[in-house]
Amino acid sequence: MATILIVDDYSPIQRLMSFILRQEHYEVIIASNGQQALEKMFTTPVDLIITDWCMPNMDGYTLLKHIRTDGRLSHIPIIILTASGDDRDRRRACEAGASHFLTKPVESEEILHIVNQLLIQRHNDVKEESVVRQPSLAYMPAA
Repeated sequence: MATILIVDDYSPIQRLMSFILRQEHYEVIIASNGQQALEKMFTTPVDLIITDWCMPNMDGYTLLKHIRTDGRLSHIPIIILTASGDDRDRRRACEAGASHFLTKPVESEEILHIVNQLLIQRHNDVKEESVVRQPSLAYMPAA
């Protein structure tokens, strides 16, 4: 099953998101800020990230920019889950490469639907990449 990294400085949100995702048999890793998230991603591969926008030490925007510019991580879908409904934040997140932007509070069904859609999309992208990378079986004349 997929591993999901929850990045939020508010422990009730960490626990709630963890509970919702574990009910669907996802493995969950928790980080309290962007810096912790980066450290965890380099020790444990993750399939998807759900991050808050406003956090101490490293906020969601800075985390998003770090991930999108690192070739080892740039493929990971990222959901921004924040209390900020500000259109400027939404625009900045989309421009920086967020896969989805949600405003708290959000229903568990909506989170699960988006997580499942992004993981299916990522799985299909990986399958397409592996087909493109396979060597061609074109006819090669004998020497």
